[in-house]
Amino acid sequence: MGKLPLGSRPAKRRPTGGVESLRAIPWIFAWTQNRLMLPAWLGAGTALQKVVEDGKQSELEAMCRDWPFFSTRLGMLEMVFAKADLWLAEYYDQRLVDKALWPLGKELRNLQEEDIKVVLAIANDSHLMADLPWIAESIQLRNIYTDPLNVLQAELLHRSAARQAEKEGHEPDPRVEQALMVTIAGIAAGMRNTG
Repeated sequence: MGKLPLGSRPAKRRPTGGVESLRAIPWIFAWTQNRLMLPAWLGAGTALQKVVEDGKQSELEAMCRDWPFFSTRLGMLEMVFAKADLWLAEYYDQRLVDKALWPLGKELRNLQEEDIKVVLAIANDSHLMADLPWIAESIQLRNIYTDPLNVLQAELLHRSAARQAEKEGHEPDPRVEQALMVTIAGIAAGMRNTG
């Protein structure tokens, strides 16, 4: 991502640092690329579920109905969930993540499914983006083009990592690098946000 002409600052605070040196925007951008959208929803559904478990779902429903800020926040969560794709997120795990970490990915995907249920219950909707069908339709239409880019990106990342492991110290294949840049830009355009 650091090679793409996006943003005004470098992706990392320290060029030699690892994931811990990423700035916030590339961190969020990366979770958008793999379609889990984690920073946009993690914690929100758990907090809402806690309020529901405390017997205050009707208060949350009233807030959704009467408070524009709260309603908008739930709507934003719904949009993020509509853009997420748990199958693709799992595919990235299978192609790129050590098997020992697969349970974490599964836990996060399960948590997202639970969060979707609680948001829909509070909003009294049967499906995501029920009150904004034209946006849901737009997301579904873009996904037709974006989903194959995600599969291609995971494969290219896998090939790039395999090449680097096999030929340590060698430069990455420029064709793979160029194709990766195209998938990154295409997914960002399809998701309509970069982080």
